[in-house]
Amino acid sequence: MDLKYYAKVHSIESFGTVDGPGIRFVLFLQGCHLSCKYCHNRDTWDMNLGEYKSLDDIFEKIVKYKNYICPNGGVTVTGGEPLLQVKFLIELFKKLKKENIHTCIDTSGMVALTTDVKQLLTLTDLVLLDIKHINSEKCKDLVGFSNKLELEFARYLSDNDIPLWIRQVLIPGYTDDESDLLELKNFINSLSSVKRVEILPYHDMGKYKWKKFDKKYKLDDVRQANDDDIKRAKRILDIT
Repeated sequence: MDLKYYAKVHSIESFGTVDGPGIRFVLFLQGCHLSCKYCHNRDTWDMNLGEYKSLDDIFEKIVKYKNYICPNGGVTVTGGEPLLQVKFLIELFKKLKKENIHTCIDTSGMVALTTDVKQLLTLTDLVLLDIKHINSEKCKDLVGFSNKLELEFARYLSDNDIPLWIRQVLIPGYTDDESDLLELKNFINSLSSVKRVEILPYHDMGKYKWKKFDKKYKLDDVRQANDDDIKRAKRILDIT
């Protein structure tokens, strides 16, 4: 099977409104190399799960919704970690660009900047970059990897004028420390192509998926972030 023309798919959402501008066709790819303690899509990790779907099948589904998602919306590919299936995405995005459909990737950026990844980014209109934690050691504790690759990824996007939205999940006791948020602010301010910053409140609605796989949910004792938490973080980051 040529993986340029097939993707391991977790699910599809045909009318997404929170994964980029406008109405989005959202493709959830299977597989993730991170182990985020707060992950609400625990069922996307294992590459052996999901279902193979062909490039043509996925593209035909997208085109059926073109009148709904264009011109203000488009296609967002998320996961899991979509960049684990970069060769497929190159082929998909080539076809989408020919149809003038806006392309977006929701990623942690925790991948090497290979030739394939760089080629894909030339076909990408927007990157939703999930900064897991601005502190490298805390990041490793939270998701299993330091933040070295994702910060390099962010700088590459900025250096190549690729639009990005910065996202961070606000987890009480983990990502809400004032000094960390100030460091995040400084990092964001060092980038030139950031179009938006989103602080996403931590919730535990995906906890049941961990139990489904007989896995211990690591943040059982952590409260969900509330409006006051978000307002405080936005104030520190100086965003509205």
